[in-house]
Amino acid sequence: MDTQSALQAIKEETLAPIYLVFGTENYLIDKIKAAFLNRLQLQKDDLDLVFFDMEEDLVNVAVAEAEALPLFSVEDKRLVFVENCFFLTAEKKTNLPEHDFTDLLAYLNHPSETAVMVFFAPYEKLDERKKITKALKKQAVLIEAQPLSEKAAEDYIKRSVEASGLVMDRQTLALFIQLTDLDITKSMNELNKLQLYAGAKKEISQSELLALIPKSLDHNLFDLTDHLLQGRTEQALRLYQDLLLQGEETIKLNAVLISQLRLFLQTQILMKLGYQQSNIAKSLGVHPYRIKLAMQQVRKFSPKRLQQLYDRLIENDYLVKTGKMDKELLFELTVLEAADHF
Repeated sequence: MDTQSALQAIKEETLAPIYLVFGTENYLIDKIKAAFLNRLQLQKDDLDLVFFDMEEDLVNVAVAEAEALPLFSVEDKRLVFVENCFFLTAEKKTNLPEHDFTDLLAYLNHPSETAVMVFFAPYEKLDERKKITKALKKQAVLIEAQPLSEKAAEDYIKRSVEASGLVMDRQTLALFIQLTDLDITKSMNELNKLQLYAGAKKEISQSELLALIPKSLDHNLFDLTDHLLQGRTEQALRLYQDLLLQGEETIKLNAVLISQLRLFLQTQILMKLGYQQSNIAKSLGVHPYRIKLAMQQVRKFSPKRLQQLYDRLIENDYLVKTGKMDKELLFELTVLEAADHF
């Protein structure tokens, strides 16, 4: 079931003995954990709440804890959180415990009536071929905590901002979504920060938003790419110097810009072939929101303009790595040249 349905069920329905929570959206996973704690009225230091990390602890120890009788729980149940269940995936990891699943497989067929055992697999995919995965999926209540679709994530963030009582105009809200990359976990963390800052006044301006949520390297490089393509020399040089002061390396910046231009070119080609946003994202293996931003950007520029800058950045990479030119001087010359070609 999806997270919203699961939260409602945990709150109102009879608890199942076994749950499997899978997916990579940390915010939703944390909400599910909180729902179990609230339902059983448990705090993190209660004796009837136990945590196990499968990258450190043995699964049979977790099973033994689930079989132990509860002490003080409101519903006479122990709550056992089994985290980082890497053994449910195809991923190969070294220096981790070798798990014996004999006790767990037996427990899945006859779970304790006085325990709620919740397995967490914070991964994109589970290995459906494994015996333990099949058994757990068969016996457990499945809760999906995967990242939301672009539309669902945007709606969720907008509803959360409204529920928080904060007031943002349309442009500020759009900027908030952009700065948090349509990432639910990041958005909710930043929303808490904004609430603390706003206090009783409630309203947040764009300038306050930019001061409170610093731009990530990806955002800065997106802006730098736009400055270069638009021929804005002063802004491009100022942003480049700021990034150097923040400890970024010119070679790294050049490499990320190459990647950004490559994405723009690929997006532009696929758009001309009639591909829609979701198809482009799937074809390139890129988050749909990044494709949305790329599609907005490439509409401003000709293929020739994008190719010129891409080729120059490729040449820069070669000249620097072969020691033929100073990396910072070369990058600054590229900024000046970009303005001349605009």
